[in-house]
Amino acid sequence: MKIKTKKFLGSFPSVEICPESKNQEFAFIGRSNVGKSSLLNAILNEKNMAHVSSSPGKTKMINLFAINENINFADLPGYGYAKVSKTDRIKFAKMIEDYFKKRVNLLNIFILIDIRIPPQKIDVDYINWLGENALPFNIIFTKCDKINKKEIQQNSTSFINELKKTWD
Repeated sequence: MKIKTKKFLGSFPSVEICPESKNQEFAFIGRSNVGKSSLLNAILNEKNMAHVSSSPGKTKMINLFAINENINFADLPGYGYAKVSKTDRIKFAKMIEDYFKKRVNLLNIFILIDIRIPPQKIDVDYINWLGENALPFNIIFTKCDKINKKEIQQNSTSFINELKKTWD
């Protein structure tokens, strides 16, 4: 796909406030600091379209981007929420759950996983929740440039084997 146009549509604190759209929508989610905004910037060939922060947990709303006037990308707050209150964690979780269940044009969720670390319970639990709610998703391993090919193979296999404990 060649990207001809890209536009930041805004940051929205709830799905009810997000603009209605007939565009197919793709959401990006993962633990805090997994590289969601960096991946979006790479896909869009932009350095600062999605805000990248050195400290985790800066994305606090649903950030929408229009691509070629027929696709939307949603950059969502990370789960795991580094250094935020329990109240904020609950608020973020509810916002994301509502977005996933109510956004009628949501076509797929890309769940980002840091390849460098062993499978984390929170990632596995989140993937299981997506499956239990029949939400379509794909796994993207990030930070592959930080380790060698052998480690990538070992770590991705380890993660898939962990998922096989609860998935057919």
